[in-house]
Amino acid sequence: MANEGTGRRPKYQRIAAELRTAIQAGEYGPGDRLPGENELMAAFDVARMTARQALGVLQSEGLTEARKGSGVFVRSFRPLRRRSIPRLSEETWGSGRSVWSADIEDRALTVDQVEVAERAAPERVAHVLGMAPSATVCVRSRRFVLDGKPVQLSTSYLPADLVAGSAIVQENTGPGGTYARLAELGYKPVRFNEEIRCRMPSAEEAERLALSLGTPVMHICRAAFAEGGRAVEVNEMILDSASYVLEYEFGA
Repeated sequence: MANEGTGRRPKYQRIAAELRTAIQAGEYGPGDRLPGENELMAAFDVARMTARQALGVLQSEGLTEARKGSGVFVRSFRPLRRRSIPRLSEETWGSGRSVWSADIEDRALTVDQVEVAERAAPERVAHVLGMAPSATVCVRSRRFVLDGKPVQLSTSYLPADLVAGSAIVQENTGPGGTYARLAELGYKPVRFNEEIRCRMPSAEEAERLALSLGTPVMHICRAAFAEGGRAVEVNEMILDSASYVLEYEFGA
């Protein structure tokens, strides 16, 4: 392996670069199997660990996925385009449609692992909602599965006294979802704020999203505000970064 003084990349990185170029050129298409460790060892005259590291680089980049007992295959990537502005418009949820309707087109979306409970608000959530630390909030947790693949974990926090007795405390909030129900309660969202950062997932997040080794997540925290500036919801979302494109369109 070359050292830093030679100005050359390590062998595993050069092998990964050749395979990446071949994928981008279409020599290996979605679903195609890449050369295995033995084939790479013979082709590049390297040790097994070097071949394994090269394949690992492509997996960490989200270009490939390992299938137990079968090998490493080029990932089929049909991105979920998260259209952040139209999905939150009143035209969407106000007409009884889910905010997801702006994203999924004709694809199959299911929601599972739904849990609704009252809990003490985490300090960061209580701060945004303008509540006392550990005040009681309604917590809505769920997982979103697209085309059979988990793509997002979502946890919403709403003031418990504000949503008590409404459909928001039920697993199924009805047409238009939480924002339509807030509007019925007199707290229609009129402004949103989203913060986005990328990080590596926790062990639990990686398991629930069935993430390949080395795949980061996008952590989005959104606050919804009613007229007068009151925060009525905080939603923390964990997205599989290999499944998403975040799209923003706005005037100059």
